Amino acid sequence: MANAKLRVIPLGGCGEIGKNMTVIEMGNDAIIVDTGIMFPANDMHGVDYIIPDFQYLIDRKDLKIHGVLYTHGHEDHIGAVAHVLEAFPDVPLYATRLTASLIEVKFANARRFNEARVSHDPIVNIIYAGTNFELGPFKIEPFRMTHSIPDCLGFAINTPYGLIVHTGDYKFDNNPVDGKKPDYAKLAEFGQRGVKLLLADSTNADRPGWTESESTIEPAFEKVFATAKGRIMIATFASLMSRVQQAAHVAKKYGRRIAIAGHTMREYVNIAREIGYLDIDESLLIDIGKINSVEPQKLVIMVTGSQGEPAAVLGKLASGRHRYLDIRKDDTILLSSHPIPGNEEMVYRTINRLIQRGANVVYDSLEKVHVSGHASREEMRLLLNLVRPQYMVPVHGEIRHLVEHKKLAAESGVPENNILIAENGTIIEVDRHYVRKTERLPGGYVFVDGSGVGDIGRAVIRDREILARDGFLIVSVLLDKKTGKLIEEPSIVSRGFIYLREADELLSQVKYTVESTLSANISANGHRGDLIEESVGKLLYNETRRRPMVFSIVNTI
Repeated sequence: MANAKLRVIPLGGCGEIGKNMTVIEMGNDAIIVDTGIMFPANDMHGVDYIIPDFQYLIDRKDLKIHGVLYTHGHEDHIGAVAHVLEAFPDVPLYATRLTASLIEVKFANARRFNEARVSHDPIVNIIYAGTNFELGPFKIEPFRMTHSIPDCLGFAINTPYGLIVHTGDYKFDNNPVDGKKPDYAKLAEFGQRGVKLLLADSTNADRPGWTESESTIEPAFEKVFATAKGRIMIATFASLMSRVQQAAHVAKKYGRRIAIAGHTMREYVNIAREIGYLDIDESLLIDIGKINSVEPQKLVIMVTGSQGEPAAVLGKLASGRHRYLDIRKDDTILLSSHPIPGNEEMVYRTINRLIQRGANVVYDSLEKVHVSGHASREEMRLLLNLVRPQYMVPVHGEIRHLVEHKKLAAESGVPENNILIAENGTIIEVDRHYVRKTERLPGGYVFVDGSGVGDIGRAVIRDREILARDGFLIVSVLLDKKTGKLIEEPSIVSRGFIYLREADELLSQVKYTVESTLSANISANGHRGDLIEESVGKLLYNETRRRPMVFSIVNTI
């Protein structure tokens, strides 16, 4: 074991926001920190979500994965749990009580909606800050951190080559909603002992100052509640239990009842109440199917879809497709979230549609109804001063965030050559004398589309983008088997490209091009379809400067 190499491999979360997953391995032993998902970008048509590419772990038949450690219960850290357990069904999970409960709900939903083919419930071990344990050659020390969800941990991982500290997502909130502050003393103790490598959240590395406490949101909620004339709908992440708790406090104060819209959020709220992480009186809650029995000015509805997802509650409200809800005059919709980078267009489009339907929409630019869950630059500087790492790898952020975090770490005393910018798949090798980047594993996005996992790739996404942008045109021809000549004029179908009834001239040109191509290539039996597609494609581009997908169907009798 003394000669085994220690390697740290981020499989997600480096160079992007989301799908956080990090492997720490030594020889044939490994642990994993988090297994998250990422929301699809606007051009990823039809994709439900994206999971890390962990094919490397599947291929390492000699590797024993001793466990998966979870820092907290947000989707970008737990969302891929069922997919990972489909590949590694016997690997135990380690999480705090709330995170473990959310994982179990996530797992049950994945089985219910056939998102992953798993045969048994996960083995989830409840862990606590300050209670150490061993996994293979690694001694794990969980420590308390604060974020925008309760029950968050960072991990100190003792290895033969030194101490690795992984912060998870964090901010230094000295007045958190659940009252559990970050463990500054433990971070300072790590610094005293000597930290070989720090893996630290970089999401707000370009944001100066300090991130506001979660508790600062409640006064803004009260301001909205005091002036709202009708129903209030609060949109946030399904797993953001602290926000639900704050909404419940203010709703009770203003004499409003709460309904939960969205299956996953209802499941999360129920489990959080059962285990004591949400303090909401039963009398305050009302079933979403019975909200018409409550006066509008006495009702609050918690909804999902704060990132503009079309299939979530808010997206359905914006398009008028929700089964129970519609937008009414005097409705106030409160977006308690920031758009994830890349989602801005979807979020603002949703806001505009809600306003068009008559809602009063309140979001962060108008009132302080959301604060970030991530440390800003001064908190990052404090962390670096407490931990004083010998080496550092910025994680959890786009490239621009990682680079800004590197600059900040250098300003704070970490030698610049000891700060490594790693993208997903980069292998970081740790020795007694150095930490260095080596090779990079192949891999990229694994798209989840319905029940399909990884069965569509970049080529399919590009095809969908072309179809969405330029549409398609189908040419169907019927030929004489003996002569190869047309029996009847070509049939043409188009969707998303042109309206055929108003394009007679172009239609005539397409038919002429097809006839000319077939006449000039009578003997090209097996290639007629390809020739038609090529010649029609050139014609359409020359005439319209657009490139629809062209398909041909060649039948003979």
